[in-house]
Amino acid sequence: MSNFSVTNIGPLSSWRDYFGGFVEATNKQGRRVVDHELDSKIIGFTATAYEPGEEAGYWHSHSELEEIYIFLEGEGQMGLDDQVVDVQAGTVVHVGIGVMRTWRCKPESNGQLRWLCIRAGLGELEAIPSDAHPIRDIPMPW
Repeated sequence: MSNFSVTNIGPLSSWRDYFGGFVEATNKQGRRVVDHELDSKIIGFTATAYEPGEEAGYWHSHSELEEIYIFLEGEGQMGLDDQVVDVQAGTVVHVGIGVMRTWRCKPESNGQLRWLCIRAGLGELEAIPSDAHPIRDIPMPW
């Protein structure tokens, strides 16, 4: 018996049409939790598209999951603890456990910032990561 599942997230140009997230409070236009459409148990990922000037609006960290961000189009920035890193097509960022993170599409980006975020930990993933800790009292770094 085979153990696989298949979904289609469409071309990059269609990613902005999707509205979603893990919980209603952080749902956004252009955010899709793709692993909710698959039978994945230990690896999760989201597909996201932000318009120029759009940002997450809050920081968060994880106590059990690592994340890898793979940027495919556009120009943006990630806040990582006390640093700001520029990102663009081809940039790959690993974010370890405990690192605060936030992101944005630069206002002057020539198009949407589009990326995949892959997350994994030491055990099975929960549908809504319980190890995510929103941090709303720290201003955005830009």
